[in-house]
Amino acid sequence: MDAAERELLTETFRKAMTGTTGTALDTTLTDLGWPELLTEEPDTAIPVVFTLLGETGTHAPILNDVLLHATGQPLGGTLPLPYTGGTWLTWERTHPDTTQPTSVIDPALPLHATTSPGDPTLPLAAGQRALGWWLLGTGRTMLTLTREHALARTQFGRPIASFQAVRHRLAETLVALDGAEATLHTATTTATSTTATTSDITLTALLAKAAAGKAALDTARHCQQVLAGIGFTAEHDFHHHLRRVLTLDGLLGSTRDLTRQAGTHIRQNQHAPRLINL
Repeated sequence: MDAAERELLTETFRKAMTGTTGTALDTTLTDLGWPELLTEEPDTAIPVVFTLLGETGTHAPILNDVLLHATGQPLGGTLPLPYTGGTWLTWERTHPDTTQPTSVIDPALPLHATTSPGDPTLPLAAGQRALGWWLLGTGRTMLTLTREHALARTQFGRPIASFQAVRHRLAETLVALDGAEATLHTATTTATSTTATTSDITLTALLAKAAAGKAALDTARHCQQVLAGIGFTAEHDFHHHLRRVLTLDGLLGSTRDLTRQAGTHIRQNQHAPRLINL
């Protein structure tokens, strides 16, 4: 798929996600050919669609599809997903049951704790890369919202975007997000390489999700400082993205858990692969 085709695909999915979320978006994505795209070109489908979920603030239970495809199972179902702290969740594809807690953190997501034991051998690499792209898209949206606020908000007769402290925070945020994106691209390239081992794919995926999670959490912290009081209000969109980051960071391994796993892996193998050639 060339650059022009990818851009057209991105705009098509972006329009579909405008004003649609949850079960309705799941149906819309299926109608647009998401299952076929995932099956035929996962290295294109996952970055495009999951980044857009972050940018638009929408959600759909398609993480199930990514993991089902990775294990060779039919798409369209659900399966238990590990969450930090030893909890197993299901991301429902139907309207949430209002008699149950709808999620761990974000009440907008149909995540339910399940007593069904999950498969501890479930390969999570593809799902971790997908969540990494989602976290990256969410982080960039938080940065955009904060930049717009910094340009519009004035103190002492000038925009706060002109203050050095604000500029430094936003610059650090951009660098963190760009670094996470580079790590995600490397993990995607590794997954499609014919010479990569399962160990390489696993390690690069968990490092990519850890980097995206760390970048998104740092983005949330810096942006909250710049937004100040308005960032806590229900009227501003920032809080939706903040809660989404906190939820997604814990799914399929939190930043802290994955960093610990990566350290254990490197210690046991006495080898640290070069992810990015600078």
